[in-house]
Amino acid sequence: MNLTTIRGLVRRDLKDEDATDYRWTNDEVDRALQRALAELSRYVPREMKTTKATTSGSRVMDIVALTDRVSVDRVEFPVDESPRAFQRFTVYQDTLTLIGDSAGDGTNCYIYWSAVHTLSTTSTIPTYLEDLVALGAAAYAITAQSQYSSNLANTGGENVDRDYAYWARDAMKQFKDQLRQFGKSRKLKISRFYSAENDE
Repeated sequence: MNLTTIRGLVRRDLKDEDATDYRWTNDEVDRALQRALAELSRYVPREMKTTKATTSGSRVMDIVALTDRVSVDRVEFPVDESPRAFQRFTVYQDTLTLIGDSAGDGTNCYIYWSAVHTLSTTSTIPTYLEDLVALGAAAYAITAQSQYSSNLANTGGENVDRDYAYWARDAMKQFKDQLRQFGKSRKLKISRFYSAENDE
């Protein structure tokens, strides 16, 4: 699914599908989508794996190439052992430093990390989360509109500000509640995948 398609889902949730008389401009919808995408990436980021060569005798690695990074989750070194060998590490800006007994030996390590989702002509949003992103974007769009609802009194009625505020709160609550549930599921999956003795 791409930006145009998800934008259509947002407009459906907003009941704003009359292209001749949109209440929200495309720019406003896209800004709301960016906010929803950023929030999604906090709870359910893209799961990435990068193979990177270590430097013999060094514990330090440059990870500037891990763009749109949310976090570094695990470092496997040496790779493909059974059980897997996950190393303790620290991250400061774009530098990853191994901690403990293992230093690089010139062979590869695996870096498991999380990244921000993207949405343009293509999307990294999993199919099962597309409706949730649309809901979140609608919530942000309604919230923004409610902040200016006093200007709508002549066309929206005397209770328009209250109606938008209620609508915004309900949509935002649904969005945040579902995000937390997906976030808990992701943490549970990670804790099962990596054994406790290898946690950093």
